[in-house]
Amino acid sequence: MTYNKPKPIPFWLLLALILIVLDQASKWYFELHFAFGERVNLLPFFDFILVYNTGAAFSFGAGAGGWQRWAFIGLGLAACAFILYLLNKNRGKPLFCTAITLIFAGALGNVIDRVVLGHVIDFLLFYWDDWGFYFPAFNLADCFITVGTTLIIVEEIFFSRKKTEEHLPS
Repeated sequence: MTYNKPKPIPFWLLLALILIVLDQASKWYFELHFAFGERVNLLPFFDFILVYNTGAAFSFGAGAGGWQRWAFIGLGLAACAFILYLLNKNRGKPLFCTAITLIFAGALGNVIDRVVLGHVIDFLLFYWDDWGFYFPAFNLADCFITVGTTLIIVEEIFFSRKKTEEHLPS
């Protein structure tokens, strides 16, 4: 999906900045108004909770002894640098740029937590008590990364395939 007039890089960076501010504001709200581990039930399957994650997704590496903080900061910054390269290269693809801007904002939002606090603040908890299922708590940055990744898949399935079919010989 390509448009004639691509959005300039500052547009995408401004969008990322807005998302990062939303992420950080939500985390600080929970940090200021909840005690660690405090849970507030909103729906039969959803609570607000304040927890800290020193690991990556699903607390991967959380008990690694501290080195993981710097590894995840480095990985997050490397991903952000690569995303800036991709933004510049693909400015004419608005869906793709939206997707990687979401991933950029999510990655940088969690990197900020790791640099400043040494852990990531999580506060959204989905569960199904009848089955004993609890999805690991997460935050808005994680949502941005998930939605961005989903958009990349959608773009690849529905738009890249179409472009490839246009270039195939009849």
